[in-house]
Amino acid sequence: MADLTTTPDRFRGKTVIVTGAGSGIGRASALRFAREGARVVAADVVAERLDALVAENAELDLVPVTGDITTEEGVLAVVAAAEGRVDALANVAGIMDGFLPAAEVDDRTWELVFAINVTAVVRLTRAVLPLMIEAGSGAIVNVASEAALRGSAAGVAYTASKHAVAGITKNTAVVYAKHGIRTNAVAPGATITNIEAPMKSQVAAAALGPIMQTTVPTPVEADVLAASITWLASDDATNVNGVVLPSDGGWSAI
Repeated sequence: MADLTTTPDRFRGKTVIVTGAGSGIGRASALRFAREGARVVAADVVAERLDALVAENAELDLVPVTGDITTEEGVLAVVAAAEGRVDALANVAGIMDGFLPAAEVDDRTWELVFAINVTAVVRLTRAVLPLMIEAGSGAIVNVASEAALRGSAAGVAYTASKHAVAGITKNTAVVYAKHGIRTNAVAPGATITNIEAPMKSQVAAAALGPIMQTTVPTPVEADVLAASITWLASDDATNVNGVVLPSDGGWSAI
């Protein structure tokens, strides 16, 4: 883990929803929000991950919600656990696509990637916005990717889905800025998580492999991304809205 210092009480009295909280960037973000004083609604599709998260951090205010956020029922369960107040939403949950290019991607992969990476983001955003509008404030942080900035970081489904996340972020930022709501995205580079990212296409391997071998910085631990996410969600980023922030060790500058 990186040597990162939390900011005590930065989220004291606030309620934050974090999806994908059972592992990887979502888990690291949920823990950092909670360590900085937030009541965290930690959502994940795998109950065992959430059970471990809560059991290992009993001193923190973590509210586990197991459910499928690709369904309206799952989204409503997450928002209900927030009990009428959502100060920040971190849309972290996501899946990869096996680096399948356009000629090889199957419908199931395309639809599943978009369901989790795009539709769930829109549904959760739609569900929390009325609460934020009523409160006159709020912060939404979406997790995009280097694949939102370039065409050489993933397959066609993942790349398209993360470009969509960037668009959702910018549009939401513009429309709801006057309601006191900020919407931003983080674009992670190589990060050590448990997300499987096999390269299932020989065509992709031939085209993308040499590019990635020479440009991708050393992967970082998930808590490095959690630092970027919590900063964007905090009042420290009060003048930041509609940004897709690369947190990638300089990859996007190459």
